[in-house]
Amino acid sequence: MNPYSLLKYVPLPVLQAAARAAAWIIIKIPGLSIMRTVNTNIALVAHSLSEQQKQTLIKEIIYHQCLTSIESIKSWAMPPEWSIAQINDVYNKDILLEGLANPNGMLAIVPHLGTWEMMNAWLNQFGSPTIMYKPVKGNITNDFVLKGRSRLNATLVPTDGSGVKAVFKTLKQGGFSIVLPDHVPDPSGGVIVPFFGIKTLTSTLASKLASKTKCALVGLSCIRRTDGRGFDIYCYKLDNPALYDRHAETAAQALNNSMQQMIEQHCSHYMWGYRRFKHVPTLGNPYKANEKAIADFVREHTAVINNSRTTTSNNDTTC
Repeated sequence: MNPYSLLKYVPLPVLQAAARAAAWIIIKIPGLSIMRTVNTNIALVAHSLSEQQKQTLIKEIIYHQCLTSIESIKSWAMPPEWSIAQINDVYNKDILLEGLANPNGMLAIVPHLGTWEMMNAWLNQFGSPTIMYKPVKGNITNDFVLKGRSRLNATLVPTDGSGVKAVFKTLKQGGFSIVLPDHVPDPSGGVIVPFFGIKTLTSTLASKLASKTKCALVGLSCIRRTDGRGFDIYCYKLDNPALYDRHAETAAQALNNSMQQMIEQHCSHYMWGYRRFKHVPTLGNPYKANEKAIADFVREHTAVINNSRTTTSNNDTTC
């Protein structure tokens, strides 16, 4: 038996209590990698906040990321019906149903926002999506995750050319797929455009699929309720014509803007522990830079924004 499978016998509230305790410990150790990453990301995207506001936000982020991690593991250990039962309210469900009915197929845009793994089981009720799967590190962990996702009503394909072709075929047949488009791609699979106002390497996969198939684009997030009664799902209609532009930079920028609007509603639930800004042209890799280099970059970046006459939503951060 995979050791992770033992978690199916542990009640979710107990696991969540353990995750909160782990978060409390992490916050007390600022030298940990996750703390350095979150601090760097917040310094880049939330420069308008006071230092006290930043520290409060960082603590909330750590708590939510620890909770998301344990909840995801629990969802992999349990049958899909268990995850579905954790979903409480679904906001703007009509947007999702409209997207699923599109003859050109539907691409679900799912940033690393909230407990997206919990939502997978719920979304698989509506058909058999084609989902790209990249093996995780460690055979024991990968076997556990793969087994958990294989319980879903989905077709898993590799994250290579054959997988892209499979997703394209699914969309052309009117089916649907799920993409997490806010990961850091290989340089050959991305373009440099702003995300939360910071120019960084951005994936073009979702944009290219949308441009070629004219499929519906629906944003989805699964957010933990504050009353402890499970999770709520939020559906967003992504219909900006720029999302379908054949120009890679234009489409990728439009998608980043759409994701930013989704994230800003639940900023502390976003996975800011991910090194999203590893490729910033004028800074390099900020996660390897010292505090002074980051502070200088933020100061210059803020000055450019303040002096701009055409400041747009992608220049402002409201986390």
